[in-house]
Amino acid sequence: VKKIFIIFIFFLSTNNSIAFEYSSNFTINDFKKAQNDGKVVVVYSWNKFCGTCAKQKPILKQAQKDFESLIFMNYEQTKHKDIAKFLKIDFWSTIAIYKNNKEINKSIGLTNKEEIYSLIKKGI
Repeated sequence: VKKIFIIFIFFLSTNNSIAFEYSSNFTINDFKKAQNDGKVVVVYSWNKFCGTCAKQKPILKQAQKDFESLIFMNYEQTKHKDIAKFLKIDFWSTIAIYKNNKEINKSIGLTNKEEIYSLIKKGI
């Protein structure tokens, strides 16, 4: 029992160390407007305690600079279940690409810059 307690405490302390601050910028109205205007929209679903999400964040921030003509939107999955339901996204660390009111591609858990950029380029 003591070992389980120690492992549990270790897990909690490790889990808190990966928390990161990021604010959601997704609104359904802005998403619909961008789609109706013919824009490619990259949507990112995250959670502040997700290690994979923490690895994706800097790559996606750089992608916003490298793909200036695209719209990047994100939301915290656990706080915005209405958005998740609207987009049919069930998991944290999901990156989805939308164009012409259609989902072009979606992937969960990518942390490699080249793979994320390849996913994004499929929408261009």
